[in-house]
Amino acid sequence: MQERAVLSHCGAARVAYNWALAGVKANLDQRTAERTYGIGEDQLTPSLNWSLAGLRRAWNATKDEVAPWWPENSKESYNTGLDNLARALKNWNDSRSGKRVGRKVGFPRFKSKHRSALSVRFTTGTIRIEPDRHHVTLPRLGTLKTHESTRKLARRIETGTARILSATVRFEGGRWFVAFTCEVQRSETKPADPAATVGVDLGISHLAVCSRPVPGVTDEQGSVGNPEHLRKAQKKLRRWSRAVSRRQGPGKRTGQKASNRWKRANRRRNRIHHRVTNLRRDGIHKLTTGLAAHIGTVVVEDLGVSGMLANRK
Repeated sequence: MQERAVLSHCGAARVAYNWALAGVKANLDQRTAERTYGIGEDQLTPSLNWSLAGLRRAWNATKDEVAPWWPENSKESYNTGLDNLARALKNWNDSRSGKRVGRKVGFPRFKSKHRSALSVRFTTGTIRIEPDRHHVTLPRLGTLKTHESTRKLARRIETGTARILSATVRFEGGRWFVAFTCEVQRSETKPADPAATVGVDLGISHLAVCSRPVPGVTDEQGSVGNPEHLRKAQKKLRRWSRAVSRRQGPGKRTGQKASNRWKRANRRRNRIHHRVTNLRRDGIHKLTTGLAAHIGTVVVEDLGVSGMLANRK
């Protein structure tokens, strides 16, 4: 029942996102068509407000017609979809006008029921960590059991050194996660050797090579070996990739639905990819934390290693 409630909230966020995106797209298309007719800028159809406040006002004015079932979910679910769209539109507009550096950001696309990420964010209401350290309470969803203990965050909240700002529930790698955004009071810490300087060279055969050895982080030559998590998982990946290919999968051209056996095998394969991602992320966190704890100044080269790997040489 709780999973159905979370899925309903994620679906409500997708509905609000798609509804607002359809309105913005129709408004832009209308203004573009009017310009081709020679209509002046001052006589065009008024543009919509892309901010979160503007989208929220438009949603509240028509939600009874668009989604008569909206009271079944928390208002935060609809706010999640509108906020995601407001951020996406701002990134697209800033990228188009040159305010945003980096790769060009495309215009937002509609979210699919089967392919979009499942996520909902709560910023108001009852967001609480229960005293038993294995349950959290969220608005409309009630009390949810957690696999991981919440004692570290609970201790900070009890001592008054942390305050919960929001909670995000998301589905990733076959599991549900709840992530808390907190305001934390931290004591300033200094590295073991503030005057030390080290240069870090990102590599392919090695995860990183430092200009000098760092105790507890690198070996005696100053290098950090590449753990090759993906290579170690190749045996299981091959096995479950074969299982997926032998089952009846979805057909985009024919509209064929995937079988339950295909879904189960695909979940197992995705779980392996998710574990490799977590192992890589954990290794990078440990490396950067170790460098920051020992060295005062860290210099890192600015190279696109992923682009170098794309070259066969």
